Amino acid sequence: MEFFKSRKTYDFMSVRKYWIGFSILAVIVSAFAMLVWPGPNYGTDFRGGTEIEVAFTKEVGPEDIRKAVESSGKFGEPDVVQVQDDKNPWHYLVRVQEVSTVQDAVKDQLKQALCLTSDTKAPVADPKKCPESNRATEVKFSAGGDKITARYDVDPKMDVIKEQIHSVPGVKLRPSPTNPQVINPRDHRVEIQLQSKGDELLDALRAKLGADKVPEAALRVEWVGPKAGKQLRDSARNSVAIAIVFIMLYLAFRFDLRFAPGVVLACLHDAMMVIGVFVLLKKEITLSTIAAILTIVGYSMNDTVVVYDRIRENLGKHRGKPFGTIINMSVSETLSRTLLTSGATMLSVLAFFIWGTGVIKDFALAMVVGIIAGTYSSIYVAAPLTEWIDKKMAKQGDVKKRLTAKPA
Repeated sequence: MEFFKSRKTYDFMSVRKYWIGFSILAVIVSAFAMLVWPGPNYGTDFRGGTEIEVAFTKEVGPEDIRKAVESSGKFGEPDVVQVQDDKNPWHYLVRVQEVSTVQDAVKDQLKQALCLTSDTKAPVADPKKCPESNRATEVKFSAGGDKITARYDVDPKMDVIKEQIHSVPGVKLRPSPTNPQVINPRDHRVEIQLQSKGDELLDALRAKLGADKVPEAALRVEWVGPKAGKQLRDSARNSVAIAIVFIMLYLAFRFDLRFAPGVVLACLHDAMMVIGVFVLLKKEITLSTIAAILTIVGYSMNDTVVVYDRIRENLGKHRGKPFGTIINMSVSETLSRTLLTSGATMLSVLAFFIWGTGVIKDFALAMVVGIIAGTYSSIYVAAPLTEWIDKKMAKQGDVKKRLTAKPA
């Protein structure tokens, strides 16, 4: 199927200066939005914090949820995002900066309260708080800080463990008839679940909005520590950079050095376009966004390689013709293929963007922007840069010939 006549050549390069100016302006705006204002809206993956997904049982608005969380005094300014759900119109994501990580000072207090000792028969200051049956020989904390595993020489009394935990200021047990509980009778190992920030967030909502509106449990509770968030940001940035470097090496090996910089610049251009749109629309930048950017980088490279392959083929067929003319011929010959490929992909992605929800919708938005930018950059970013490099190399070659030529 052909939408354009294969023998007709369209003059793309005659208007390249306008599109190059547009690309430069778009990249500058994206960089300004990313670095200065309004700045990226990192998700919990990168920023760190606690996120709960709640399906409220009665009508409640985002502002009501925000006021309820702030008035509790335990959390800073929350992010409230409504989830499109046909089954429940009051479906929300609530995010706060606080995480469940227990500080080292509190860990020391908990160890002391659980009577951690290497000798359970040694005398203690207060035998009532530390009876021989409830002296822990080992205490471990989970990564989230909301779970403690303690080991004893004999089966401890659960009521005493509860009193020991409650003696530490600011620490609460998660309400449950089986908390704490023995998880390994042979080793006398006990699991103690503390109240997490997600539990505290639900309690705050329940206290302010009423138990008739807030369910007993959240649909989902996730948290990421600030250190882990920073590591994820660094890994995401490095993954994009490494992908682009290997793409450049591949193109330099397959074609020559004239072609590699054009693809790298096109990939960077497409990534900046997607990030700029997300920042300006105040969309969250998450791991799914990075996955979409990596997909776009690969898609853009594939489209550019098709054009480059035709340029290389036409360079051999039409020796002596200007490089700009070769680019026009090559792009015109691959135009139908580009339209069919991009169009088919766009239709699939648009379906997810229109009818998708949550993370899928944002991923589809990144793909829509990336497909448009990737198709456009193959023509007006990669190809003009290759033409400019070719001219520079040709001039250097002419100068070298004149300098090495023998006088008549």
